[in-house]
Amino acid sequence: MTMRICTVVGARPQFIKAAVVSRELAAAGIEEDLVHTGQHYDSSMSRVFFDELYVPAPAVDLGVGSASHAIQTGLIMTRLEQHLSDAGHYRLLLVYGDTNSTLAATLVASKMQLPVGHVEAGLRSGNLRMPEEINRIVTDRLSSLLFCPSELAVENLAAEGLTEGVSITGDVMRDALEQFIDVAKARFDISRMIDHEADRYYLATVHRAETADDPDRLRSVVDLLASLDLPVVWPVHPRASKRLKEFNLTVPGSINLLPPLGYLEMLSLLSGTKAVLTDSGGLQKEAFWLRKPCITLRSETEWVETTRGGWNTVTDIDPDRVRTALAQRPTGEQGAPYGRGDAGKEIASILTGWQGKGSRR
Repeated sequence: MTMRICTVVGARPQFIKAAVVSRELAAAGIEEDLVHTGQHYDSSMSRVFFDELYVPAPAVDLGVGSASHAIQTGLIMTRLEQHLSDAGHYRLLLVYGDTNSTLAATLVASKMQLPVGHVEAGLRSGNLRMPEEINRIVTDRLSSLLFCPSELAVENLAAEGLTEGVSITGDVMRDALEQFIDVAKARFDISRMIDHEADRYYLATVHRAETADDPDRLRSVVDLLASLDLPVVWPVHPRASKRLKEFNLTVPGSINLLPPLGYLEMLSLLSGTKAVLTDSGGLQKEAFWLRKPCITLRSETEWVETTRGGWNTVTDIDPDRVRTALAQRPTGEQGAPYGRGDAGKEIASILTGWQGKGSRR
């Protein structure tokens, strides 16, 4: 009998990951219904990724939109439960990463005795103040299949007593970069996007609530970016854009604000930057793979492997530490801590051979 699964996505990185895995699932003969929760509802943060990465059109859009963590999670749970009840038999529910969509879908599936597979399992920052950290821990605890991007992720799970159903697959974002980097550079020439030459600008992103929603921290980010020795290109997440206006923060001319960009546009800009400053998890890895120095504007990172060899420096929003890090060029060997670009195939292969023993309780 053909395996039929339900995949739940709701935020920008999840669309990119689904672009890789959904293609491999189809090639393996696995039927997939894609559910878009609507957590990212702006077309620049969702629809563009379906279009440019050829992600299958979602079977259902739950349309939850923006709200507090509790309201957003509750709406997703209510609407997803209805879909799962109406849709008939699924063998598995597949989730990605650490968003509210991930947590809500996992809770619903677990209560309905539907096994969960978690892509990007085992990540830990050690910071329980981050909503994402709570989402990761709960999702891993309830999942039957744990697809880990690295050896360290497996070790993190083992330290919590989770060893059953654990596999090292590599990171599907590595697959995506390998598949799309040449397309990105050919389709989106840097000279047509910005007024800066390659290696003569920094690329910055800020989107996490702990920074964007805090007026003092967001002001510190603006001041930091304005103080750097090169112009900064900043594609502004809708959350940060709203807060810049709400907090009445003036952004100086040395910071080039752009609207939210598609994945291919971001890859092109990343390929030409001198360095990256970000609070994003995904961009830390993409910078690492493209051998671009990364400054992480947080007090910790879940992607510990990127810090080896000096490729990623965790500075928080400390101007002196940031400038010191930017002055040092990485020299260390990287190895392949996140695999070599075949994670999607590995996940599809594991699912094909999986017998389905039910949810972890």
